[in-house]
Amino acid sequence: MSAIPPNPSTSPASASAIQWPDAAREFQFRQWMSAVQADHGLQPDSLRLASADASFRRYFRVDGSRGSLVVMDAPPDKENSKPFVQIAQLMRAAGLRAPEVLAWDEAHGFMLLTDLGTKTMMQVIDPQAAPPLDLYLQAVDTLVQWQLASKEGVLPPYDHALLSRELELFPQWYLGEHRKVAVDAAMRKTLDDAFACIIQNNLSWPSVYVHRDFMPRNLMVEDEVSAQFSAGPPQGSRSAAEPKLAPSGGSAAHAVASVGVRQLGVLDFQDAVYGPITYDIASLMRDAFLSWEEDFCLDITIRYWEKARKAGLPVGDDFGEFYRGVEWMGLQRHLKVAGIFARLTLRDGKPQYLADAPRFIHYLRSTCARYRELKPLLRLIEKVEGIEVPNVFAFGRS
Repeated sequence: MSAIPPNPSTSPASASAIQWPDAAREFQFRQWMSAVQADHGLQPDSLRLASADASFRRYFRVDGSRGSLVVMDAPPDKENSKPFVQIAQLMRAAGLRAPEVLAWDEAHGFMLLTDLGTKTMMQVIDPQAAPPLDLYLQAVDTLVQWQLASKEGVLPPYDHALLSRELELFPQWYLGEHRKVAVDAAMRKTLDDAFACIIQNNLSWPSVYVHRDFMPRNLMVEDEVSAQFSAGPPQGSRSAAEPKLAPSGGSAAHAVASVGVRQLGVLDFQDAVYGPITYDIASLMRDAFLSWEEDFCLDITIRYWEKARKAGLPVGDDFGEFYRGVEWMGLQRHLKVAGIFARLTLRDGKPQYLADAPRFIHYLRSTCARYRELKPLLRLIEKVEGIEVPNVFAFGRS
């Protein structure tokens, strides 16, 4: 969970209002801006904060001769921007709407990018309305297009070692640091057995390009779409049969009606790897910040599977088996994310992330409850969370 995509600041901020960690960093930035200003017709006085970041990156907006552009501030001692540049080129070569790198000061960590718009898919979703089918189908089309470009040996492998490191974030940060649980030998064995099973299941699926955070918060809609549908869907457009948002959904400002055939922009791809084809659809439909009822998630996953299968992607011929793979991949992701969000809160002072912990626990319990081999992990999670489950097999009192 590396980044939050550039969003418009709530109020214009001048360049002088942007805070810098030290004078040297600010001087480096101003020197770089002066060097690239003429080539792109930049207006330095228009510089304003676009977003903060879950890591150490920041994004600004600046007006240029051909509209607004985005500036990335990524201190090189804390952030490696090479993967971002490489994967942006891969995505654009695949025909995706990803940022174009217009200028890059690799030594100091400043980058000038094309602007994909001011609204994420997350921001134009009304969590109280029906889920926006058209937008999710656009996301599915984008995902299939990305996966079709896959080649082995280009991106780092999502292998056993990486999967293991991710899973260990859960006992280290969520259990140990957040819940203050001392992981004893019995608990460790439960975790080890579950982790081995999760990894084995996930690595059984063929590999493709994996974004790793493919979700509405990192997908951009075109500005004209945001403006056109900001008033919400037509009155009476929702039927009683349509799925409703599950409890604890994410926050958003606008609703979405049908938006036609458009291409979503893709951001926050710098952690992309070559790994299980089940990952990104699990990420999309088991969102870290937004939850939908299972019937809608199942519908979109079926539509993805059908499109991917027709396109020749290795999703198998049995949807039931594929959906099982998606569930196990989602389990991996949410154990990891729970650990990451605890770390962001406790180590990095960003408590807003851990506020979504109940969503992860719900995902984890729902998946673990379906599979016999995951019942020990389910009991462990419920014990840690203080969840008492009635014994439905108890006999009546004598």
